[in-house]
Amino acid sequence: MNKQKILIIEDEIKIARFLELELEYEGYIVDQCHDGREGLAKATNEMFDLVILDIMLPYLNGLEVLRKLRQTSDIPIIMLTAKDEVMDKVMGLDIGANDYMTKPFAIEELLARIRTALKKTPALRENLNILSIGELSMDLDQHMVTFKNNCIELTKTEFDLLKYLIENKNIVLSRNKIIDIVWGYEYMGDTNVVDVYIRYLRSKIDDRFSKKFIHTVRGVGYLLKDE
Repeated sequence: MNKQKILIIEDEIKIARFLELELEYEGYIVDQCHDGREGLAKATNEMFDLVILDIMLPYLNGLEVLRKLRQTSDIPIIMLTAKDEVMDKVMGLDIGANDYMTKPFAIEELLARIRTALKKTPALRENLNILSIGELSMDLDQHMVTFKNNCIELTKTEFDLLKYLIENKNIVLSRNKIIDIVWGYEYMGDTNVVDVYIRYLRSKIDDRFSKKFIHTVRGVGYLLKDE
């Protein structure tokens, strides 16, 4: 059985380290980061089974991280807040948090809530490593893309772009939204880079197999659909 992987997004280093040690002792694989921007990038681009997310974070607060994550992922998220304020909890739950804990908290209670959150979506967590649309399939663990068992060689950026498109199949994505997720919020270059990489994907998938997956919505962006 594979160990479950948890991401801690917490700016208080001592708390993050304490949580890391306790969770590792319980048998989880743990990663941590200390600001919202880095946490969002890591949670978006890497595979985790659960996120522990503090509300008060530098660069991007926890509620914004939660909001952006819920655009592309339904990974279990437990919010942490330093103050017992009802509005923080209500906003977090409304946006899509699975649970919340108020600091200071008993580690035994947090561990119990983590176990509960992980039990609710076991099948989903197991299937997250395979994405597909029609006969186009992505194996995230092996970083492999195939169409009717034909292997498609992609660069990392092409792979990340295709992954984002498949995760949002049948949804029109703007160039700016694609830039934010695939290239990162700190990217300051031209949005035309999206058009360039869309052409790369079309040449390797649509053109090669005479199958139109990637569609242009003029003035808006792109979407992936199976026709």
